[in-house]
Amino acid sequence: ITFYEDRGFQGRHYECSSDHANLQPCFGRCNSIRVDSGCWMLYEQPDYSGCQYFLRRGDYPDYQQWMGLNDSVRSCRLIPHAGSHRIRLYEREDYRGQMIEITEDCSSLQDRFHFNEIYSLNVLEGSWVLYELPSYRGRQYLLRPGDHRRYHDWGAVNAKVGSLRRITFYEDRGFQGRHYECSSDHSNLQPCFGRCNSIRVDSGCWMLYEQPDYQGHQYFLRRGDYPDYQQWMGLNDSTSSHRLRMYEREDYRGQVAELTEDCSSLRDRFHFNEIRSLHVLEGWWVLYEMPNYRGRQYLVRPGDYRHYHDWGALDARVGSLRRAVDFY
Repeated sequence: ITFYEDRGFQGRHYECSSDHANLQPCFGRCNSIRVDSGCWMLYEQPDYSGCQYFLRRGDYPDYQQWMGLNDSVRSCRLIPHAGSHRIRLYEREDYRGQMIEITEDCSSLQDRFHFNEIYSLNVLEGSWVLYELPSYRGRQYLLRPGDHRRYHDWGAVNAKVGSLRRITFYEDRGFQGRHYECSSDHSNLQPCFGRCNSIRVDSGCWMLYEQPDYQGHQYFLRRGDYPDYQQWMGLNDSTSSHRLRMYEREDYRGQVAELTEDCSSLRDRFHFNEIRSLHVLEGWWVLYEMPNYRGRQYLVRPGDYRHYHDWGALDARVGSLRRAVDFY
């Protein structure tokens, strides 16, 4: 999540990737926010106190977009992902009185259960957001797994509760069928799904492999939506710190060329059709078999590659080369 002092993502900014109990030293005011991944709860005051605002992935060009009352954001909390959700609500403090259990969103507790007030609750699974008014409006309160014996425990000033919503990380938006979420390296995805026809990359840069154990064709993806498998062939440019040396022969022999930026055609620029060894000095790169970033792709990370087999290629053909970078 990135906080900006001015509207429209302008002015001084601060990037955060985990819970932060006191943002006051980081910026003076907050008028716009960009959430690159995850679900977050913002707090008006330090130490997770004051008005709360729930945000999921997206752009918020001014504080009215997250229903803020002012430009004060003093602490934030990253909400962990959960596969299932279950919560028990009680009519009285200390789990007394009538009890109801909920496993899905409820836009109006009054209409569904004839409840206007909740005095205690127990979150059994998942994280939730409580809203003071029906239809997910009014003050918001984050509820994490655990005991909440009175409304003060979740930061409320009274027992009014109008609606309740589960915190989930992904919505369909045209990406259909069974899905699987991954946040780190995975050497065998076969047990997770049978086929892959669309991909959503929420953050980071990824290399996909056609076969288990990082074998077969490789496909480089950066943050974005890929609605069908033909979409993960072409990418955009960007800048970072990258340096790579290519050699005409194995074991760093023959003519050498050094690159610090993308090259759409090694043939046009260096009269190279083949690369038999290379040394990646800085950054990660993607090699393409053909010019204009087409054909088979190979990820190369900092290190030595004395032979084209070292980067997984079947032959020495390299048509173009691109830095592996991400936008935040």
